[in-house]
Amino acid sequence: MGGRPTEHLETELKFEVSLDFVVPELSGVADGVTVTEPEVRLLAARYFDTRDLRLAEARITLRRRTGGTDAGWHLKLPVGSDTRRELRAPLGDSETAVPPELQALVATWVEDHPLQVVAVLETRRTVRNLLSADGQILAEVADDTVTGQIPSLRDSPAEPVAWREIEVELVSGGPQILAAARSRLVAAGARPSSAASKLGRLLSARPAPPR
Repeated sequence: MGGRPTEHLETELKFEVSLDFVVPELSGVADGVTVTEPEVRLLAARYFDTRDLRLAEARITLRRRTGGTDAGWHLKLPVGSDTRRELRAPLGDSETAVPPELQALVATWVEDHPLQVVAVLETRRTVRNLLSADGQILAEVADDTVTGQIPSLRDSPAEPVAWREIEVELVSGGPQILAAARSRLVAAGARPSSAASKLGRLLSARPAPPR
């Protein structure tokens, strides 16, 4: 493995919803917008951080994910409230050896502390795309049922935690699409997420170990 990671900016909104939440009709959130039929994807991810969660403290996530259309190593660095810089590297052969090109990018925060698996998440993702009148994908709406677990430092693993959330990520659309989708989802009972990431939500129940 090696080489320069690929990079793009990710702009998305996240919402907390109940397990029985009904996704509202999203066609017509803007003029000419239609919605594709739902597509189900099964994702599995391992999140890496130091034992004292230095990356999470800086709102950085580093994971290895399989399944879906973007399997690989993903490093997400905060840019703004709804935007993150995402760098990707191929899966490679090892499930636990962080690619050196990504290790180098987090070295400032990690220093000499080893990276280890701090969380394991499995997600059943139902994807709907918002399309413009000419067929361009404006945004992706992901309806995620998540099961997360924090590997225990003791003999027995921690109990898994399950929840459901909605993500709306811009593809070719502008901020007005996010605003329109937000209005429709909130009116249906969705709440803006209190956590910036799935990892953040899972870790919020666990105090960070002392340094």
